[in-house]
Amino acid sequence: MLTYGFWNNKGGTGKTSLCFQSICFYAKAHPDARILAIDVCPQANLSELFLGGLANGGSDKLLARQGAVPRATVGGYFQRRLPAPYSPPAVEASDFITHPSEMNPEVPNNIDLICGDPLLELQSNAISTLANTNIPGTDAWVAVVDWLKDLLAPLQDEYDVAFIDCNPSFSIYTQIALSAVDRLVLPVMADDSSRRAIQNAFSLVYGLKLPSDIYATYAFATRLRNAGRTLPQVHLIAKNRLTQYMGPASAYAAVLRSIDTDVEKLMSSNPEIFTFDALSEGLATVRDFQTTGVVAFAKGSPLYGLKPGKRDVMGHRVIVHEDYKENCVKAMDELVAKL
Repeated sequence: MLTYGFWNNKGGTGKTSLCFQSICFYAKAHPDARILAIDVCPQANLSELFLGGLANGGSDKLLARQGAVPRATVGGYFQRRLPAPYSPPAVEASDFITHPSEMNPEVPNNIDLICGDPLLELQSNAISTLANTNIPGTDAWVAVVDWLKDLLAPLQDEYDVAFIDCNPSFSIYTQIALSAVDRLVLPVMADDSSRRAIQNAFSLVYGLKLPSDIYATYAFATRLRNAGRTLPQVHLIAKNRLTQYMGPASAYAAVLRSIDTDVEKLMSSNPEIFTFDALSEGLATVRDFQTTGVVAFAKGSPLYGLKPGKRDVMGHRVIVHEDYKENCVKAMDELVAKL
């Protein structure tokens, strides 16, 4: 099972909506593949989208999954791990899996979901404490960051690909998610904070350009490598939410070119952290979904399934323009072709 993680340590890059659309487009393009979506974010927006979006009761359906016994979420699984942090307890992975197409017919039926959970924030301090416990003969941190890998181990033959939506923070539950990832998708926007964020992302995950050697001992990359584990590789940098007004001479385009330059330098100095040899192979451009995206987000619908024309969204009348929708679909098709 190949595992993709969508992550950037900057919020607001459209990561979750891009992740949702990518999963749905991938499932449509590969109807015989079995796909697992995993929401490791306390906001659980990805889960709400898969369960119908705000307009179609996605929030209520998510609450029902969070109220199931056992709690059918990633937080429910972590709750089972808290008393047994260093060796996997006997659990049924199926207890934590939801079949979203049964609740939201807009999404392909070859997608399963492990729902997100706000409980992650409450669990975070306890999990961090367990990870930093000194136990002779046991690497407590590695045992804890393996929690998601432990859950996925018996599912390796059941699914062809997994997609993990990660929280922008670099908290312990994000580290648990990233340690289970084979390939990273990094969404960026056309602003200078996105450029800084992607530089920070490489520091956090790969330990590059740390301000002092003191930090290297405790770095995510160092601890994984010391345990003989592999790091996720950057597979795609998605330039997200670009507008039709972004010409080659704009300030926005200049920022994006500077991101390209930063990545090319890293490709030269640290080629092992990328799956691609040429920058063009690892870039995707996604225009701002605008009204089309608002409707898709509200209704929990893939872009390709939206009908053009006037629509009612939470009491507001909006228009989905067919030409704009088709441009968005084309952009997503091009992105997913690189997965």
